[in-house]
Order: sequence, then structure tokens, then C-alpha cells
Amino acid sequence: MNKRTWALLAATMVSVIYGVTFTIAKDVMPQYIEPFGFIVLRVGGSVILFWIVSLFIPKEKIDLADFPRIIAAALFGVALNMLTFFKGLSYTSPIMGAVLMVTTPMIVLILSAFIMRERMKKRKVLGIVLGLAGTISLILYGKSMINAPNEMLGNLLVFINAVSYGFYLILVKKLMDKYNAFTFVKWIYTFGFIMVLPFGWSEFDAIIWENFNTSIWWKVFFVVVFSTFLTYLLNLVSMRELKPTTVAVFIYLQPLFATIFAISLGKDDLSWVKIGSAVLIFTGVYLVTQKKSVQ
Repeated sequence: MNKRTWALLAATMVSVIYGVTFTIAKDVMPQYIEPFGFIVLRVGGSVILFWIVSLFIPKEKIDLADFPRIIAAALFGVALNMLTFFKGLSYTSPIMGAVLMVTTPMIVLILSAFIMRERMKKRKVLGIVLGLAGTISLILYGKSMINAPNEMLGNLLVFINAVSYGFYLILVKKLMDKYNAFTFVKWIYTFGFIMVLPFGWSEFDAIIWENFNTSIWWKVFFVVVFSTFLTYLLNLVSMRELKPTTVAVFIYLQPLFATIFAISLGKDDLSWVKIGSAVLIFTGVYLVTQKKSVQ
């Protein structure tokens, strides 16, 4: 397979893993680990893995001028991204969280317009409006009767997570063009760990490890190794060959995988509000990402 095919495969695998993660992480929080405590465990474990792997690859020196971008990527791609996602997921349902993440491609387009001065066409503006309407309806009215104690706040936090991730995709692209992935991702996670530690230390310290059964240990392992360490590597592989907006498009697959997995296990249910909101969001992202056909 060529490099582009590998990049597309990597981006697809990320969507599969993230889609499953919505339900798996939900089984752990907040009964066994509070959201911010889980973030400390997740990021701390990944920091160790990234630094271990970096010992076995060629060394590169990072220019001091690039560290502000690395720190910004740590803020948006690790700290704010994960804190709002896990806290939001603890309040809302897996399907609603996954559908809200689909707004990321539209967010990336909007940010690209402002940051990279890309011109937006009327079709894309309409798509953004429709997607925003679907997002707002999901946040306000997408009630869930299954393990969603505060769906409105949870949905809002997941949406903030999507905005944060959009910033990260744009910030990290220039680093990908300049360095090997392992050269800077270990620093992104190191700075990210420092940022999340003040928010999650008390919850991490409160974890009662004796309450973990084998199933919970495996789910924690999955979130740390697959949902964090592996997905960030796969994302970086895909971003080396693909544009940020293209990588963001693969987020559309997450609600599909999240829905199939959650409903098959009886962890969530469907409603007309969720379906209607999803239709608006998917219509919006279709209009945003559709390329003009060549005559």
C-alpha cells in the first residue's frame, strides 16, 4: 500500500477506536474513577509509553521557537480536549457524545478560514449553520434516559472538546511537516500532563484500586494504550499525508461505531431528537466538505 492508503487506514482505525471508547470509558466513570482522575491516569500512562518508545528512534532536536506551538498543542490537544471530553461524557450518553464530535470538521473549516485566511463559499456557510442548529438542538433537547445525569452540561462540554480538537489539528500540522512524530508528541503529552495534574490529582488520589475487577482493569488499559497512545500515533501518521480537514472528516464515522457498540450492549438508546439532530449535523458537514465537481 502507498503512503496515502496507509494514512486513510490509520484515520479509519482512529474512528473505530474512538467510537468504541465512548462506551468503554463510560463503564469506568464515575463509578470507579472520576473523570479528571481518569485523565491523569490516561495522560500519565501515555507519557511513559511515548518516552519509552522515543529511546529507540533516531534523535531530533526541536527548535526553541517551536515550543510555544508544542505547548499550545498540549493545551488544545491534551489538556482542554481530554478534560472537557471525559467530564462531558460522564454527564451525557455515548451516542450524543459521538454525534457532537462530528462538528469538528466544521470547526476546523471555520478556524482555517480565520487562521489560514481560506475563503468560505455560500454552500459551506449553509452547512455550518445547519450543523450548528443540529448541535444546539442536541445540547438543549437531546435527553437520554440511560446513564446521563446532566445531558445539557455534558453535551456542551463535549462540544467544547470538539472545538479544542479542531485547534489542535491545525496547530500540529506544521510540526508534522518538520519533525518525526515521536520527536514532539512526547513533549506535547509531557506538557499536557503538567496541565491536567492540578485538575485531576485529588480525584486520582481518591481512586480505590481494590474495587477494580478484571473487566475494569482491561477497560482502563484500553483507554490508556489504544484510545490515547495508539490513536495519537495513528492520527499523526494520517496527518503526515492528509490535510487537517481531511483527517477531521473521518470523525463522521465515530457516531456510527459508537451507536452500534453502545446499542448492542444496551448502553444507550435512540430518540427522534437525536436522529433529527444527527441528520442536521451530517447534512451540514456534507455541505462543508463537498468539493466542487469538475465539469
